[in-house]
Amino acid sequence: MNREVVDLPTPAAAEALGAAVARVVRPGEAVCLWGPLGAGKTTLARGLIRALTRPDEEVPSPTFTLVQTYDGRRFPLAHFDLYRIAHPEEIFELGLDEALDQGAAVIEWPERLEGRLPADRLDIVLTIEGEGRRARLQPHGAWEGRRLEF
Repeated sequence: MNREVVDLPTPAAAEALGAAVARVVRPGEAVCLWGPLGAGKTTLARGLIRALTRPDEEVPSPTFTLVQTYDGRRFPLAHFDLYRIAHPEEIFELGLDEALDQGAAVIEWPERLEGRLPADRLDIVLTIEGEGRRARLQPHGAWEGRRLEF
């Protein structure tokens, strides 16, 4: 990654970072969004999903459905919210492996996977910094060395 830390002073900046990630994500890869409640995980995911689908795509938080799927222009995309997952095995019952076989995945609350994270992933760790947010990007596997224009 060419930038490891990105300041996100507004929700629009978080959506723009999501759109930048969307330009370089590939099938078989995951984007894992880490951070406390209110850190902007869903806002960033919304920017990524809209960049891969269409600008007016409705992107609800999948907190209660656990997973939302989208037909992207380049490949299918699954948006997982693992906040309510009690055991890591449950996520695989929801189709994480299938989602990565067919397209890409955005995963909120990836710590619920307890060490069973996809090998090819970009971890984005969000923190609350005053009124804004900060994103720390940590590439793994196929993401290492990839350029992100933001």
